[in-house]
Amino acid sequence: MEALLADRQEQVHRTGEQPFTLVCNKDSLAGAVSQRACVFCGSRVVLYPIADALHLVHGPIGCAVYTWDIRGALSSGPELHRLSFSTDLQERDVIFGGEEKLYRALIELIDRHSPKGAFVYSTCIVGIIGDDLEAVCRRVEAEKGIPVIPVQSEGFKGNKRDGYTAACNAMARIIGTGDTAGISPYSINILGDFNLAGEIWMIREYFERMGVQVVANITGDGRIADLARAHGAALNVVQCSGSTMDLAKIMEERYAIPSIRVSYFGIEDMAQSLYDVAEHFGDPEMLEKTRKLVKEELARVVPQLQKYREVLAGKKAAIYVGGSFKAFSLVKAFRLLDMQVVMVGSQTGTEQEYRELAEITDPGTIIVDDANPLELTSFLEEKEVDILVGGVKERPIAYKLGVGFCDHNHERKEALAGFQGMLNFAEEVYSSVMSPVWRFAMRTKAKDLVTETSKTIVKG
Repeated sequence: MEALLADRQEQVHRTGEQPFTLVCNKDSLAGAVSQRACVFCGSRVVLYPIADALHLVHGPIGCAVYTWDIRGALSSGPELHRLSFSTDLQERDVIFGGEEKLYRALIELIDRHSPKGAFVYSTCIVGIIGDDLEAVCRRVEAEKGIPVIPVQSEGFKGNKRDGYTAACNAMARIIGTGDTAGISPYSINILGDFNLAGEIWMIREYFERMGVQVVANITGDGRIADLARAHGAALNVVQCSGSTMDLAKIMEERYAIPSIRVSYFGIEDMAQSLYDVAEHFGDPEMLEKTRKLVKEELARVVPQLQKYREVLAGKKAAIYVGGSFKAFSLVKAFRLLDMQVVMVGSQTGTEQEYRELAEITDPGTIIVDDANPLELTSFLEEKEVDILVGGVKERPIAYKLGVGFCDHNHERKEALAGFQGMLNFAEEVYSSVMSPVWRFAMRTKAKDLVTETSKTIVKG
């Protein structure tokens, strides 16, 4: 393990050390030295929450299984997005091409489910055999009268961030095709929130209380019709900059719609996001409504947060999430609980984002890009952390080490955004860190965990 870590030092930085030499944003790489997801995965997770669209994976069945229902993205209406469709390419299709199979699949699925639109995802094998998705989609679109959009997301041609770009390019083909009548001058699109555990409903309520009209959710609880008229909004509010910032830039170039970056995690960032929107529109009445909203929400949650803060003060936290922008808010959230962040990292961060993280974290904090399980194990042991915030892949690492865990990724069922979300987050952190189970769990050393894993592989 020591040799592996030595070979990967270019992707690890400790706050306070000079120079800053963190290497990041590398292409996806199969094998044990990376957890970075592929281009197809990036595009799929962004577009998947559009609930009234057909999502068809053109490729082997394994690709459709890989990303099926991996987000806890809820819908207030149709749930077509919960189904995973694939053309299930076989050897014969690889040899003779899969275009006709794709055409038949689209026709059958559209006739059966009556979607408002369709996204067709290209996978690695399609990029190799050269099927013309564009031609097939145009043919079906002309016959069925709904937008049928090819998503150029061959997994091997980059990394997850390239998948975000492919998804944004696909959505840009729909935006601008709808009627913008009736849209208020005080209107926004919400970009980059995927309605995990119903979070976008909470955020929409905040904006509505301020007097702001939400035109389109992009993409949580999304609809094709709302996406088509999104160019009528006056402002794009971008939550996860990594996944949808490209779309905001496209809309600014084509329709002169400005954008602002926000975060809904933690009461500090949530309040600032609402104020930023109100200040953008410059309406005194809206600003007063925003002040009232924030005051009411803080009066409700802050007293409840204080009891968790008293117990959690001084505990150590590690953060490893999909996007680095989320990490900034989590650092602030832990500070509100008087906890110390000793490690922070992501799969898709940029060098500039990591530099900014280094500026807001304490000296000695480990900043890491695209860590593998052995690296995370080593860092958690070194820093003697009390809780790890991560995704489903990191949960077993924490539990094997006898460390608390908080799920802050796609699969979670608890709303963690907004003012109520901060309270939910504090409750979850408290429940995990202070659980009685840790009194009976011996913390596993990293080297013992590696040995245990090796034995399991040999037995398997």
